[in-house]
Amino acid sequence: MISRRFTALTLGVSLTLLLTSSTTILFIGDSITDGNWGNPVGYPCPVENRSLTDMNHIYGHGYVFLIASDYESREPCRDRHFINRGISGNTLSDLEARWKNDVIDNRPDIVSILIGTNDVHYWLDGDKKDAFDYAGWEKHYRSLLDTTLDSLPDVKFVIGAPFTAPSGWVAKRDDFHERKDMIARLDSITARIAADYNATYLPYDSLFHELQSLPNLPDDYWIWDGIHPTPAGHRRIADLWLRSVSLPPCNPQ
Repeated sequence: MISRRFTALTLGVSLTLLLTSSTTILFIGDSITDGNWGNPVGYPCPVENRSLTDMNHIYGHGYVFLIASDYESREPCRDRHFINRGISGNTLSDLEARWKNDVIDNRPDIVSILIGTNDVHYWLDGDKKDAFDYAGWEKHYRSLLDTTLDSLPDVKFVIGAPFTAPSGWVAKRDDFHERKDMIARLDSITARIAADYNATYLPYDSLFHELQSLPNLPDDYWIWDGIHPTPAGHRRIADLWLRSVSLPPCNPQ
C-alpha cells in the first residue's frame, strides 16, 4: 500500500535539489556503499566501532568517496557535508534496525540508498521454505521513506537499483539466473518506489548491463565477483550519481 504519493520523476533527467546552502548528503546501504569507511576492524562493523574523525578513511574507498571528493575539491564549501553509513552485509531489515540512529538523527537533506543484493543472496543461501517476500520488501522500503518524511519532511531521496553481473564466483553458481531474475524484480520495485516518492532514480542495473556488453574486456572488469564493483565500476556509479543529482551552490558566507 502506498501511504505517500508524489508526482513521478522522469528518469534520466538531472534533478537540482532546492535546498538551503547548508546541505547534508547521507549514503546508506551494504558493502558496496561501505567501502571500509571509518577504518573498521572486521565486517560487519557498526557505526559506533568506527572512526568518525579519521579523514583519511572517512568516506571509504568506493563510490561515496568519489562523489564526496569530487564535490569537495571542485566546490569547496564548509556547509556541505557528506556522510557514509553503509555497513557490509546489510539487508533492508538491517537498515530498518539502525535507521533512526544512522539516518534520522543525522538530519540529512538528501538520503542516497542502495540496498537489496544481500536480501537476495541470503535467501538463495537459505532453506527457501518460503518464497521471497517481494511485497513485504517493498512495504518495508516504503515504510523507511515514510518514517524519514515524518521526521524530515523536506528530505530528498536518491534511490539506486541493486545489480549483479555474470562474473566471479557468483557466475559459477547454479542459481545465477535465479539471482539475476530476483535482482531484476527488486529493480522494478525500486523504480516504482522512486517514482511514487519523487526520488531521483539511478538505474545501476542498466548501467552495468551496458558496461558488461562492451567488447574486449574480461567479465570481471566492472564487477569482480558478480556483486561488488571494481574501482572502475565504482567510478561509473559515481559518474551516474554526479550526472543525476545537482546540489545547490554553496553559500559563500
